[in-house]
Parts: sequence; C-alpha cells; structure tokens
Amino acid sequence: MDRVQSATAQQSAGPRGTDRTAGPSAGTGSEAGPGSRRAAAQRQQMRQDLAAAAMELFASQGYEETTVDQIAAAAGVARRTFFRYFRSKEEAIFPDHDDTLVRVADLLASAEPEEHPLDVVCRGIKEVLRMYASTPGVSVARYQLIRQVPALREREIAVVARYERLFTRYLLGRFDTGEPIPSGWQRGGEDDSMLAEVSAAAVVAAHNHVLRRWLRAGGRGDVEAQLDHSFEVIRRTFWAASSPGARRRGSVVAPGASGMPENWVAESALSASPGGEVLITVARTDAPLDVVVDSIRAALSSARDR
Repeated sequence: MDRVQSATAQQSAGPRGTDRTAGPSAGTGSEAGPGSRRAAAQRQQMRQDLAAAAMELFASQGYEETTVDQIAAAAGVARRTFFRYFRSKEEAIFPDHDDTLVRVADLLASAEPEEHPLDVVCRGIKEVLRMYASTPGVSVARYQLIRQVPALREREIAVVARYERLFTRYLLGRFDTGEPIPSGWQRGGEDDSMLAEVSAAAVVAAHNHVLRRWLRAGGRGDVEAQLDHSFEVIRRTFWAASSPGARRRGSVVAPGASGMPENWVAESALSASPGGEVLITVARTDAPLDVVVDSIRAALSSARDR
C-alpha cells in the first residue's frame, strides 16, 4: 500500500480538523536519545501524511483548486500545523528532498580519498533514486501531476539544481585537497572547473533520464540496474579508465577489466596529455567500423611502444 492510500485510511480513523501534531518540539532533534528519534520519526510521518493528502486532493480536484486549509483538514490537522512542516502547497509535493540532500552531503563528506570522485557522486545520486523507488505509487502520481502544472515543474528544476551544485562543489573540492588524485584528473589545469561541472551535470541528467523512463513505465523494472548502466556510459565518455590497482568501492580495477586487451587501457580525450603526438587516420567509408577501430587501437599502441 502506498502512502496516498495509507493517508486515506488514517483520515477515516480520526475526526477531521483535530490537530494531531506532536507539538512544536516534534522533530527538533535537539537532544540525543530515543525521545528525539521518536520525535524525528513523528515529524517525518506528519510530512508524509500532509504530502499524501495534498497529492490525493490535487489528483481529485486539481492543483489550483486545492487550498492549504483543505490539505490540512484532509490530513486531520490544523492549518497552522501545515505551515510548521511546509511553507507552501508546492513544497508539499517534494517532502523528502531536504532529508535526502543532507544524507547525500554526508555520503560525500565521508567518502574515502582513494575512491574515484565520480564513483562517489554516482553513489550520491543513487540515494535520490532510492527515495523515489521506495514509494513507486506516490512517485508515479507525483510525476503525472508535475507534468500538468508548470509551477511544479519549475519547483522540480530548482530541487534538481541543488543536487547538481552539491556534486559540483564536491568535485571541485577534490581538486583542492592534497590527497593523490585518480587517473583522469588534471589538478591545477584550466579545465578543472569545467570538468567538475560537466561531470556533475552528466550524472544528474542520467539520473533524471532513467527516473523519468521508469516513472513513465508505471514504476516497474529494476531502476537501479538501469542507473548503473548509465553511470558506465558516463565513465567511458568523460573519464579515463582507472589506473592499475585504483580503488573502486568494494573492488580493485585491473587493466582490461572493462573488456579492453590487458596491454591497453583506454584514456578519455578530456584527460589526454596536451604534449602527446597527433594520430591521423584515413579509412574507406565502406570499411566496417570494428576494423577501423581496431586499426586505430593498433596505431596508438605502436606509438606508445616507441
């Protein structure tokens, strides 16, 4: 049962208009211990209940026609309680992003220096995907509503931009540390900021593409596997293959692990050395692509052996 349905059940269980909030101190988290955790859980549940009530009303009578008073009444609380949790009815559509943003920021901050920074960012955006995948019914309904309401589309764009800024700051921060950097980084180069911004934008765009495709399919399918595939495409496109023995979370990457020959590790064009020689290749237009690629690889390998 998704949260929209559970909220409906809760509405019938209590009198309408009864303020069932835990009080102003709920969820403040000012004191450690079971009490504060319980208060945080109550606060989270209230946010979910208000969001579910809002979604149900938006779907049944329209977004513009729904008021905050109606949302509060449907959730069984007073109007003032709604504003303890959300500043507007638009914000109620995205109840989980604040907590998820904090969780992602903590993940970035606790990442091991040896882990490739792009892998860290990919792990971070996967937390956002899991937020949606945890309640597919609510996520699909939200997606359908956002497509119909321009104000909500603008709000969604603003939410997505927060993650992208967070990832860009993290990647730039990796340039500024004294830790060893993985293959593919050119610390101090003029392309540092560009590479950080482009990589962050690519990861977020891949997440959005996969998520929307999953939502259009009604929330069915292994969405995490689809996202992992998109990450591999980004790595091949923007970043050099990891050097021998480079740390990847939970494994060691060896030459040839990506399917290339053992004596040849592909390098991204973005990270190529500016002092390298230039290879010019001429091929017939009717030559098979795999033959052309093999000839280029052989020429590059020969040039490196000289």
